[in-house]
Amino acid sequence: MNPQVLVVGGGPSGASSAYWLADRGVDVLLVEKKTYPREKACGDALTPRAVRQLVDMGFEFADDVHKIVGLRSYAGDVMLEMRWPEHSLYPNWGATLRRSELDGRVTGLAETRGAKVLQGIEARPIVDDGELVGVDLYGDGDDPERITPEYVVIADGSLSRFGRELGTERRRDYPFGLAVRGYWDSPKADDGYIESQLDIRDKDGRSMPGYGWVFPLGDGTVNVGAGLVSTFKGWKDINTSKILAAYVAELPDHWEIDGDPIAKPIGGKLPMSFSVGPKSGRSWVAVGDAAGAVNPFNGEGIDYGYETGRLAAGVIAEALASNDPAALAAYDQALIDEYAAYHRVARIFLSAIGNPAVMRTLVTTGMRSQTLMEWVLKVMANLLEPEEKGMVEKVYAAIEQAIDLPGIRKYKP
Repeated sequence: MNPQVLVVGGGPSGASSAYWLADRGVDVLLVEKKTYPREKACGDALTPRAVRQLVDMGFEFADDVHKIVGLRSYAGDVMLEMRWPEHSLYPNWGATLRRSELDGRVTGLAETRGAKVLQGIEARPIVDDGELVGVDLYGDGDDPERITPEYVVIADGSLSRFGRELGTERRRDYPFGLAVRGYWDSPKADDGYIESQLDIRDKDGRSMPGYGWVFPLGDGTVNVGAGLVSTFKGWKDINTSKILAAYVAELPDHWEIDGDPIAKPIGGKLPMSFSVGPKSGRSWVAVGDAAGAVNPFNGEGIDYGYETGRLAAGVIAEALASNDPAALAAYDQALIDEYAAYHRVARIFLSAIGNPAVMRTLVTTGMRSQTLMEWVLKVMANLLEPEEKGMVEKVYAAIEQAIDLPGIRKYKP
């Protein structure tokens, strides 16, 4: 067994990479350390961007996939309902499905295209003088099998032990997310709207920079979570489990949540805004959470996992066809072209909301305008139309100017 390409990790980015590589006729092996189904600290929501990628891979949106038509957003005593916008590239709907179900099904799609998938296998890089020269595959109680693929896709998540062995690390000056989620029973789990609370507070009533969510799953349960960003004073002392408990205690009555969660909530850190680098080496690329591909505006990572996996697959296929490893540099440029301007503004936005006064102004003023908030939803979900790309820099510059306040950190490219 010595594939042309090894994919390390079977989450959204790994499954997408394997699917699109196999679709191009590449001999690809995907290894997943755990076995499906496995739990992930995730909101389980699929934005229209994610739905588009799944549709392209032939994913069947069966009855167990709950359709979402829009977002219901709260801040203090104000509530707005906003439907997903009409778009020329993306559907006007999203969905929810537990990651414990989603990842195995998408990896199965990769298998239908010809990818080989091994579960319960840990991949460890063999590094010589800073270069990846091989990979050892470990199963339970077995001696490792060493393989020498031509290229490796690093898709092992936000901690990315594989990537760290090759020198990837998170930029410490970039923000990251702190998130926790749990599942509760709710008779309103068939609601067609996901819900966010923009004014979350700790047990002492202090406003926290971030948001809480309730994502109905259509199966009698809801995913309830809270996410914060590391741009406010004292974030190191925050206990996210206590923030979640305080948020659950103040949930709107219509969810009819009463009692303890179905299982103990889980959480973790989210590297955001492509804060992990380098993104590629002589024979490897990092995708999804392993590259920090999480949207700083809303904490969404599933869609960007699918998208970066697809981008990486195309670049690797070209490198194989041309027999030129230098072709991998096109991956870094593709990420810059697609995401750089958007994420630059998002980083500044996160720095701004770390200031309680700014956060209070944005929430209390912005939530009073339905038109403004619908536009904000479009920006935060990264759903601008192709013809709007020409005005992206102007739009983002206007946002930057609007939140260009004293004390707001500016990030170098």
